[in-house]
Amino acid sequence: MRDLLVLSGGHPYEAEPFAALLASLDGWRVEHLVHPEAEAQVADGAAEKADALLFYDMPGFTFANGTVTTRPPSPGFVAGIKAHFAHGKGAVALHHALAGWADWPEWAEMLGGKFLYRPETLRGRECLDSGYRHDVEYQAVMLRDHPVTQGLPPRFAVCDELYLAEIFAERVTPLIAADHDFVAHNFHSAAHAVAGRMFDNSAWPHPPGSHLIGWTKPVAAGQLVYLQFGDGPAAYANPHVRQMLANALDYVTQDESGGRRA
Repeated sequence: MRDLLVLSGGHPYEAEPFAALLASLDGWRVEHLVHPEAEAQVADGAAEKADALLFYDMPGFTFANGTVTTRPPSPGFVAGIKAHFAHGKGAVALHHALAGWADWPEWAEMLGGKFLYRPETLRGRECLDSGYRHDVEYQAVMLRDHPVTQGLPPRFAVCDELYLAEIFAERVTPLIAADHDFVAHNFHSAAHAVAGRMFDNSAWPHPPGSHLIGWTKPVAAGQLVYLQFGDGPAAYANPHVRQMLANALDYVTQDESGGRRA
């Protein structure tokens, strides 16, 4: 039995369907921590015994009165997360984790991209806020044979939220794409949503973005898999999404020979 530490909070989600997704994971003993308490618990060593981490969190934000303020994580939290990867252990990040910790630049580098709630300079380039679109009916397309895509059909139907976000494609190994046009008129502005104008893409000339929705990349001595799936119950219950998550967790706990890490 392996130990999985799940972090959530900072973004709304339906707790019972998400718990059912976690319960579907065979061979894992799950501990689930929720922010803001999770940050202090990781700083106190909660991640030390975990074989893998599952990030389903979006910490570091306060949304109020049509504005967003951000803060970095505590030094203890940063140390706990970095120690996990330094010991050769891995993690899977789902969906809105791509937006987390806006004031911790290393977080985006670890994940391989960033969802922006406001325009900012990212990696020396001026970027508009990112886009979102709920309940998109699309086909997920497998891009390569890989342990994460093992046993999955070449493409399968999904109903889920998609992001028009900043993806560091040159730094990741692409695994899954969405058969969807990642252009501004298919998405809504995150900054407009913060200001109270949901589902609005007016005066938002966002350039076309990456169709990647799943990838892997090394982080220190470990591996991280990012999967954009997971906005709500339809995605949680999708059997292919469940298989992909199980595969990803198996993958990030393998050693260089393909066996489980001790």
